[in-house]
Amino acid sequence: MLNVNNVTFSYKRKAAPVLDNFSLNLSPGAVYGLLGKNGAGKSTLLYLIAGLLTPASGNVVFMDNDTRKRLPETLNEMFIVPEEFSFPRISLRKYVKACAPFYPRFSNEDLVRHLETFDLNPDLNLGELSMGQKKKAMMCFALACNTKLLMMDEPTNGLDIPGKSAFRRFIAKNMTDERTIIISTHQTRDIEKLIDHVIIMNNSNILLNESMLSISSRLKFITTSDKALIESALYSQPSIEGANVILANDDDSETEINLESLFELAVNHPETISDLFKTKTSI
Repeated sequence: MLNVNNVTFSYKRKAAPVLDNFSLNLSPGAVYGLLGKNGAGKSTLLYLIAGLLTPASGNVVFMDNDTRKRLPETLNEMFIVPEEFSFPRISLRKYVKACAPFYPRFSNEDLVRHLETFDLNPDLNLGELSMGQKKKAMMCFALACNTKLLMMDEPTNGLDIPGKSAFRRFIAKNMTDERTIIISTHQTRDIEKLIDHVIIMNNSNILLNESMLSISSRLKFITTSDKALIESALYSQPSIEGANVILANDDDSETEINLESLFELAVNHPETISDLFKTKTSI
């Protein structure tokens, strides 16, 4: 459905590439969590997928079309919610009237339902919103477009605690087998129970590209003060109760995945992750 093929990109001609011969394949019907350090290229990757940036080499193919061509049949099936954006100083109704026609499956009924999730009024003025409210309004419009691909860059930045809870309900209730959602974030706690797959990237490499089910079948995540367990762990991180540790799941335990600990393990010990998962660049 979405293929990133050997893409190289840099923002300046003589600068080191942000992405270098980078490849990634994604399938429909899943929520992907895209994780990486600052500067790893997560936002750049999303803009390349959307056709907003041009790779120096390689291409991005979505629904059998090169996204850089910005063809109508491609654009009306994808939507990107950037980390930072601005709205015109108009009502939401005028915004919908101007923009919704570009998306053939846009649904006003869905928009109203999504706005209710975030306690937003359909009559709101976009130019008078706080950053958090703007993000909520944009996500509501984006999901109401019913595109096959939805990309979100740091969607929970600017949201308060109730807003983050509403965001998780918002995504979970509206996922379908036809839709693919990519969420790029540093806020791992906000998506731990939401995503189906984890992609961890660093230095143009995919360190991990696995389903949550695959990860939980190979690793177990516990909090312990047992020194023997801490010393034998694949990774340990101090916590109030002792340490958050990652162990090999050799007894078929079912534990909740700690994405922060998983990310640290992948970045600091990529060879361990590679041995465990035989790291792939496709799903």
